Amino acid sequence: MNNNAIIFSEYPDVVSPEDVQHMLHMGRNSVYKLLKEEKIKSIKVGKKYIIPKKSVIRFIDINT
Repeated sequence: MNNNAIIFSEYPDVVSPEDVQHMLHMGRNSVYKLLKEEKIKSIKVGKKYIIPKKSVIRFIDINT
């Protein structure tokens, strides 16, 4: 388990865009832009995004 996985251990395995905002200390528009550009992998069901926590951790690992 890497450091980012430990830091985010309090979050469930599937997170919402609002959770991602808190996890990455980013604004709403920035998070939705990352999701739309598929920089953070997610599944869109209707109007909702389903985001695996692993995708957020992978995004951080790639960009640090």
